[in-house]
Amino acid sequence: MAAGTLYTYPDNWRAFKAQIAAQYSGARLKVASNPPAFTFGQTNRSPAFINNFPLGKVPAYQGDDGFCLFESNAIAHYLSNDALRGATPQAAAQVLQWVSFADSEIIPPASAWVFPTLGIMQFNKQATEQAKEDVKKVFTVLNQHLTTRTFLVGERVSLADITVACSMVWLFKQVLEPSFRQPYPNVTRWFVTCVNQPQFKAVLGEVKLCEKMAQFDAKKFAEMQPKKETPAKKEKAGKEAAKPQEKKEKKKEEKKPAPEEEMDDCDAVLAAEPKAKDPFALLPKSAFVMDEFKRKYSNEDTMTVALPHFWENFDREGYSIWYAQYKYPEELTLAFKSCNLITGMFQRLDKLRKNAFASVILFGTNNDSSISGIWVFRGQELAFTLCPDWQIDYESYDWRKLDPESEECKTMVKEYFAWEGDFKHVGKAFNQGKIFK
Repeated sequence: MAAGTLYTYPDNWRAFKAQIAAQYSGARLKVASNPPAFTFGQTNRSPAFINNFPLGKVPAYQGDDGFCLFESNAIAHYLSNDALRGATPQAAAQVLQWVSFADSEIIPPASAWVFPTLGIMQFNKQATEQAKEDVKKVFTVLNQHLTTRTFLVGERVSLADITVACSMVWLFKQVLEPSFRQPYPNVTRWFVTCVNQPQFKAVLGEVKLCEKMAQFDAKKFAEMQPKKETPAKKEKAGKEAAKPQEKKEKKKEEKKPAPEEEMDDCDAVLAAEPKAKDPFALLPKSAFVMDEFKRKYSNEDTMTVALPHFWENFDREGYSIWYAQYKYPEELTLAFKSCNLITGMFQRLDKLRKNAFASVILFGTNNDSSISGIWVFRGQELAFTLCPDWQIDYESYDWRKLDPESEECKTMVKEYFAWEGDFKHVGKAFNQGKIFK
């Protein structure tokens, strides 16, 4: 019988799978989720931990005999017994089918829908509506399958039920209100049956079904974002140019490290994901040094130094310039909420900063505003398509590639970079801007 330790952070739904499986199989499982046994962000970055689990991800399992496993499905499978895994080759294949179904069909839309309600992801109307439709498709399949079945595979709880139910815990707790659940009675009946089994309750506790669909809270989202110092010039909500002495102070401030913040459990879900390969790795090297331009833009005068440097060194083959306009201005209300949309997008694109620069501006006043901006990307295509992690927000904007040789492009670059000009294409007054660099 397996015996060992499961390393995770508290309330990690991925770890729930292994814990529930151990409850059924009788595996002796110790859970290390709090200091001093385990501190997320520290323990899993230590040399000893990385030696056993190279990606530093959790949950991670180490047996008393030294056997190590990462990836939650593999750990849950190992801690299961034959009844949970499927007693016959056919049943085992069906269990694997539903485990894969949870990962590929449930988790993506569930995350896109639920995470904004928890304050760890910016709300995107199009992404959320698509997620709802995807969840409906999943529930339709499950509801039909469960019409004549109590559980997903066979007549007893299997790893299929454990995995699928755990992937739906946050859906049922946060957003699946009664009216949404109503067309899928078999799914709700099955889920309630599962989470009320003693082995589930020992891990999950009492699971209360959602009564009212949780909504995105912009204030909560803003509060949960890491506090990052930015140059005073580029965060100022007016047109007044920064004075030389202010730039010196700003440069000093940039060198101060941002204070460490304690990561909450939901942030940990995102932080635990593996690092992706560089999407720009296959592009040829460019003579345009983006970091050098950014330094000049941050620390020297925009009109007399940064802009001339940009056009003198810009690589038209290696980089492209794009105009972006927010599609849903009618949904913009208070200015600070509109700015949160911009800030949230920037924060989720953090890994794109090395290969991009943008100035995005809010025009107009409360309840009568618009958002548009100029983006510079490495390569000739929209960078967002290179990585799934970057695609959360960009579809909320209309994108138009600009010709660097055109007067239109040069005028837009000057106005958006300097936050000064007529902005004739907008028709609203400058309110405030944000810089992605």
